[in-house]
Amino acid sequence: MEALIVEGLSKDFGGVHAVSNISFRVEVGERLVIIGPNGAGKTTLFNLINGQLSPTAGRIYFYGQDITDILTHRRAHLGQARSFQVISLLLNLTVIDNTLLSLHGTKPSRFEMLRSMGSFANVFTEAQAILEAAALWEKRDEAVKNLSYGEQRRLEIALSLAPKPKLLLLDEPSSGLTRDEGSEIIGLINNLGSNITVIIVDHDMDLVFGVAKRIIVLHYGQVIADGTPEIIRADPRVREIYMGTEECIDHVGVG
Repeated sequence: MEALIVEGLSKDFGGVHAVSNISFRVEVGERLVIIGPNGAGKTTLFNLINGQLSPTAGRIYFYGQDITDILTHRRAHLGQARSFQVISLLLNLTVIDNTLLSLHGTKPSRFEMLRSMGSFANVFTEAQAILEAAALWEKRDEAVKNLSYGEQRRLEIALSLAPKPKLLLLDEPSSGLTRDEGSEIIGLINNLGSNITVIIVDHDMDLVFGVAKRIIVLHYGQVIADGTPEIIRADPRVREIYMGTEECIDHVGVG
């Protein structure tokens, strides 16, 4: 079954064709990574899937439903979640408070204004499970601003799982991370349940080949390659247009 179908998707900004007639399908539980040089249209494509931009042409289907004209918050209710390249956490609040707020916002109890957060035992239980999965439970009482950048990244990805999404969109999850921190993100993504479909945009080849079961390569808003990591590694167009040199992909393993 397809979680996502993109058909003939295009987005123009005046005379600039940011995305041009892109079509692909994503199976439920698939791990898809989208790569390409700066300006290839990756973030624009994400914004179209997420509803932050409206396409110039084409259609988007989510679990069989046409969502092309549905607003972003409605897509979230249908089961989409996204983390952004720029961290958007509440830095002065603690890790546990960030988590509780994220969880509480997904539940009908968010309209119960006169009850203290401490009275929602089920929410605390969910928060603990989320933070333990991200190896952040021991940091629950720390202000987010005191976490390392890698820990903040893990927390943001963990919070994107609060609404139990069917589709998770990760925009540059390894941006600004050390190699060790990047490895922790790879582990977190690989440990997600098979019921969650994951689409990632990233430049880090360790993450790309450590997570992807399939890779799409964009260039000037068009798909120039689509296949398994093995196929993408061997594609001469990818080496020339995106990778630059063979060495930059030959030093990583194929996931």
